[in-house]
Order: sequence, then C-alpha cells, then structure tokens
Amino acid sequence: MNNPFSGSGVALVTPFKEDKSIDFKAVRKLVQLQILGGTDFLVVQGTTGESPTLSQEEKLKLLETVIAENSGKLKIVYGIGGNNTTLVGETLKLLKIEGVDGILSVSPYYNKPTQKGIIEHFKYISSCSELPIILYNVPGRTGSNILAETTLTLAEIPNIVAIKEASGNMDQIMEIIRLRKPNFGVISGDDAITMPLIAAGADGVISVVANALPEKFSRMVHSALNGDLDSARKEHYDLLAITRMFFEEGNPGGVKVALAHRKIMNEFMRLPLIPVSDTLRKKIQKETELLLT
Repeated sequence: MNNPFSGSGVALVTPFKEDKSIDFKAVRKLVQLQILGGTDFLVVQGTTGESPTLSQEEKLKLLETVIAENSGKLKIVYGIGGNNTTLVGETLKLLKIEGVDGILSVSPYYNKPTQKGIIEHFKYISSCSELPIILYNVPGRTGSNILAETTLTLAEIPNIVAIKEASGNMDQIMEIIRLRKPNFGVISGDDAITMPLIAAGADGVISVVANALPEKFSRMVHSALNGDLDSARKEHYDLLAITRMFFEEGNPGGVKVALAHRKIMNEFMRLPLIPVSDTLRKKIQKETELLLT
C-alpha cells in the first residue's frame, strides 16, 4: 500500500463554546479555512483536538461534521490510539470508514512498552482495519520512543504507510528516511523543523500552526517539496516566532488565540488545559496580525 498522505496536513483543534460544549459552527468554519488555505489533508482528533477530554460520542459527531463540511475535497485522517491494545483494535473494527482515508495512531503511552511491545501493539491494530495507518511517535507525551529500527520493521506491514515523527531527533528521523522502502512516508510532527526535514527528504507535516495560518504554512511546505528552498526558507523564518509562541504555554492554547483573532472560534478549552496568559495572548495577536498583512 502506498502512502497517500503528503504535503501540509493539519491536526484540527476542537472549538468549544463558553459552556465547553463543541462549537460545530466553528468546526465548519475551520474546515473551510483549511480548504481555501491550501491544506492537503485534515487530521481529526489528534492531541491538538483535545482528544483526551472528548467522549466517544463527541469524537464521532465531530468526525461526521468534518466529513460533511469537507465534501470529499481533502483527505481525512482520524486519530485512534491508546495504551489498551485490545480496546484500540475494537474501536477500529467498529469505525464506519466511509469518508475516512486513514488512521493516525499514537504509540502506547504511560505503560512504557519495550520496542518489541510497540511492534506487537501495531501489528495487532493493523490487523483490525483495512485503512492506511500513520504511526505517531511523540516521546514527550508517551514516555517512550519508537526507534528508527522499530519504525522500519513496522513499515513492512502493508497498511502501515507512514510515521508522524515528533521525537525532535533529527538523526533518528534521517535514519528512517535513509533506510525506508520507497512508498513509506515520513511526516514531520514538529512545526519548527518541518522545512529542514522536508529538505532532508520528509514528505510533509501534520501541523498545529497551519490551523490558524494555513495559507503561509502550506506555501512553505509546498515550496520545500518542490525544491524551492529559498522561498520555503523565507516562509519558515517568517513563521518561526509565532510557532514558538503557540507552544510556549502548551498546545492548543496558543493557536486558538490566533484562530479567535481570525474570528473562526473562541479560545475556550476543557480542563486540565486553560487559556494562555494575557501577556502571551497580546504577543500572539500582534504577530498574527503581522503575518496576515
């Protein structure tokens, strides 16, 4: 199976109303911003979507809303992962796949499996779905790292088509790129190093920043993929300051400030996450305005 996911992917935030219910009107506005902004594929219910605080019913209603608003324009990836392998597999088996093009599945967190355990986990869940699966390596959240050797082993499974790499370890990521089979995708999970990773051979990104600034971020990604590194480098450095701001007090608080500034949604989040400080908010609003002019 080939990797169908490349270019500028966006890990969609989940907009909330003041009562912390999902703001579905804002969801639809966000999807339209991505379609018009040059995004290549949408990721529903990654960590940026505050997935740990949503019920299964809410997740599916959100997915249905994105599918309907998207109307087949962009590919859609749905996040299904966890540290209970059997439960992840059962959830995959129950998923109605119409309108979903792939699955993003995080490496098991908290229980810190060995590399062999990670392999067995993904072997099992890959047998529970016919959809293409993107592995997600984010040691800062999971407490364990998927080593390059493990990724390359998992790449032999036909429907494991790519990895979203958020280890921040350039040497490890370049080792995957160096030794991967031709159709296996390597996708950046760190906005700040997306351009250099694409220059090193990566295929794209699943971005946080592109929620609020899809036009500029997708230009950077597509310029880099087309070998126009001068243009890509300019966009990269234009975006670097706001990228740091977005993560300064945790994700997705920062990017929701920029989205509120663009009148797409409000900043509300569900506990334990809280909005950013007033000082950071003002900095993000000012930088967003500069980037939009």
